[in-house]
Amino acid sequence: MNAFVAPLAIPDVMLVTPHRFGDSRGFLSEVFHAGRLAAVGITGPFIQDNHSFSAMAGTVRGLHLQIAPSAQGKLVRVTRGAIWDVAVDVRHGSLTYGRYVSAKLSVANWQQLWVPTGFLHGFCTLEPDTEVLYKVTAEYDPDAERGVAWDDPFLAIPWPVDPAHAALSDKDRALPCLADCPIWFRL
Repeated sequence: MNAFVAPLAIPDVMLVTPHRFGDSRGFLSEVFHAGRLAAVGITGPFIQDNHSFSAMAGTVRGLHLQIAPSAQGKLVRVTRGAIWDVAVDVRHGSLTYGRYVSAKLSVANWQQLWVPTGFLHGFCTLEPDTEVLYKVTAEYDPDAERGVAWDDPFLAIPWPVDPAHAALSDKDRALPCLADCPIWFRL
């Protein structure tokens, strides 16, 4: 994988920009190479791929994570449309506990976001008919699934959608604030 990798304000979360090689027919891009990603600290093994489709702009999915023994790291990319992607550090003992980083991922910018274990993950669609693919390091485990309210005032995430018009699942609408959650990860 020939890519540019840059840490964000929370260095464990990384933005990956795979190179695209194009000509008059289109392009070719190596979007995943386990060995080359591991060399920059993005480790698997990746054992499951997930694909989400959101029909409406302003769809919010998150904030989610899985705890041990099924904690997941995620490598997120967009294949159609655009999202505003967010990772929130919930590792107790971390200097960045409760802080978030974000990145716009789109089919146009071809970037990916690495979200390691110990981080909540969520996104808001910026365009209709958006498709998101993400590789995960552990299988989906409903018993390990946890979440925090997307609009938790402590996190103060400036989502790019009017809260009155955000499309959420009933499950995401019922998530607690971070202050009401137990410790899931310790450094």
